Amino acid sequence: MASTSSLYLGVPSFFCNPTSTLPHFPLTSPLHYKKKDGIFPQIRASTTTSSTSPASPLSEFRLFDPPQVESTPSELEPADPDFYKIGYVRSVRAYGVEFMEGPNGFGVYATKDVEPLKRARMIMEIPLELMLTISQKLPWLFFPDIVPVGHPIFDIISSTNPETDWDLRLACLLLLAFDVEGNFWQLYGDFLPSADECTSLLLAEKEDLLELQDPDLASKIEGQHQRAIEFWEKNWHSAAPLKIKRLARDPERFLWALSIAQSRSFSKQIKLGALVQDVNMLVPYADMLNHSFQPNCFLHWRFKDRMLEVMINAGQRVNKGDEMTINYMSRRKNDMFMERYGFSSATNPWDVINFSGNNQIHLDSFLSVFNISGLPEEYYHNGLLSNGEDSKFVDGAVIAAARTLPTWSDRDTPPVPSIERKAARELQEECRQMLAEFTTTSNQDQEILDSNPETSRTREAAIKYRLHRKLFLEKVIQALELYQDRILY
Repeated sequence: MASTSSLYLGVPSFFCNPTSTLPHFPLTSPLHYKKKDGIFPQIRASTTTSSTSPASPLSEFRLFDPPQVESTPSELEPADPDFYKIGYVRSVRAYGVEFMEGPNGFGVYATKDVEPLKRARMIMEIPLELMLTISQKLPWLFFPDIVPVGHPIFDIISSTNPETDWDLRLACLLLLAFDVEGNFWQLYGDFLPSADECTSLLLAEKEDLLELQDPDLASKIEGQHQRAIEFWEKNWHSAAPLKIKRLARDPERFLWALSIAQSRSFSKQIKLGALVQDVNMLVPYADMLNHSFQPNCFLHWRFKDRMLEVMINAGQRVNKGDEMTINYMSRRKNDMFMERYGFSSATNPWDVINFSGNNQIHLDSFLSVFNISGLPEEYYHNGLLSNGEDSKFVDGAVIAAARTLPTWSDRDTPPVPSIERKAARELQEECRQMLAEFTTTSNQDQEILDSNPETSRTREAAIKYRLHRKLFLEKVIQALELYQDRILY
């Protein structure tokens, strides 16, 4: 393996050679944060799609190379040097990436071009000792084991439901880490977003939940909030020992820890010697990777060294300045992303529309119009065959439409074009009826966002959620319009 770089202070670069100084670095995750006047604002998730891959000597893809001003993404600036320092002295390494902060929080960006290669390339490694992990099944195992023998937090963790309460257990472990003298998270916690900087709806006011214009999702969030409050009241009562009380003296502190556990954790199978465990883990620095439906990175466990690696996908290209991303959840709708992470996307390729009528269009013809190929669950846009207009129009929303529009198969008797167009028009009308059921239009939602820049993070996320739903419906209406103009059999 090529030599690792070291973090250095002073220059905005990454963990490079020992004689260098330390840089700043950006995050990419559901919560974005930045240090301003001693406060670290929230990190907000990006849904940008960037994809890359590959492998090559680590010595060429160096970590924390000083960023070139001309190629640094616009409106981005280096992160606080202390953020690098606390990781460097504890053997965190990164190669060929830098952490930069912009208007929407932190992100991880490539510092050089990476050509497509046959094998994945590592860009970051984080040792197990810095993580907070807990096994998903009994008996509870912690790696590393920071729970002192006889500590009452273990009894609290043991009282949780093994099937459903993984987030409660991880939140308890996080709160304990803040209380353990010399623990890394006492330092790293200074860079986590505060309660009013998080987009997690666990921290939202009831008025914010109404802004979702989705009663079902609002009800789920209220249920999650009540579950957390009841858990805190049960374990942080007046007779609780001081070593428990000081972890979360008020319910807001526990709700914050729970939101961090939900929005910044990973579920992964790790191997330690002969022991294989499915664990939930909080991984510093890796939690800075933002989400993308077309990610260019993935996470890999290197069991020989007990390291979590961030790897660039094989077979893809990365350009200097590209944001490095991972996929938080596969094949999940926007309401799932909103419930756990506090963000949504207008181009989520797995979102759905629940049509109620009997109108159907021809699937193969619809796909052909937009040069969409693949099996029913693996649609993709064949950009090589499409013209410029199609390439700009087809995105995740059109792919989602291909999955959710009521269709008839090529085994059925094809109707005449007039009947096909009539079905498409009626599907459009049903979409318009769904839009009419909202109390605001997409334009009004955008005006609200533009005219209230100081609105709370949770309210902003809620308004964006309903806006994205409307943009999705409007995109489907447009797609059906194009389909009527270009019906193919």
